[in-house]
Amino acid sequence: MRVHVVQGEHFITDNPDAVLTTLLGSCVAACIRDPVAGVGGMNHFLLPGGHSPGVDRAAQRYGVHAMELLVNALLSSGARRERLEAKLFGGARLIDGLTDIGSQNADFALRFLAAEGIAHVGGSLRGEHGRKIQFWPVSGRARQSLMERESAQVFDVEKRIRPAAPPAEAGAVELF
Repeated sequence: MRVHVVQGEHFITDNPDAVLTTLLGSCVAACIRDPVAGVGGMNHFLLPGGHSPGVDRAAQRYGVHAMELLVNALLSSGARRERLEAKLFGGARLIDGLTDIGSQNADFALRFLAAEGIAHVGGSLRGEHGRKIQFWPVSGRARQSLMERESAQVFDVEKRIRPAAPPAEAGAVELF
């Protein structure tokens, strides 16, 4: 069973044959499991925090909401907080010169685990490459493939102002 987890989603399972997958750039995915209960899951979030307390779709893009949803779903399925272990992936800086949201996502995820007392047992954060992630939630096995970084080129475009055209004669057609 293969389940692809997209931005703003989470998925948990106790199926030993399940593999959860996702594609990450600056986003982060937390892969969390309870090895004793045999249940685990993955989330995928876009931004570290949010001000939207609701359970709407937009709120799920935020790390604080996504992490709470995943942890609570695991606890509801028999996991115990003190046995949870997490692997974190993503948080890349894909475009130079812009705010490093990937690093902010990585920092948030690490702080969240520490604050909640969840063991951070591995993963791969930051860097300059997107990632393809596979996670087997019951065994805790994870596989990462780095994606090739396309060279981000920034072009300086000068806005050239052409002189105003002389007024057209009546009936004339201007082609541009």
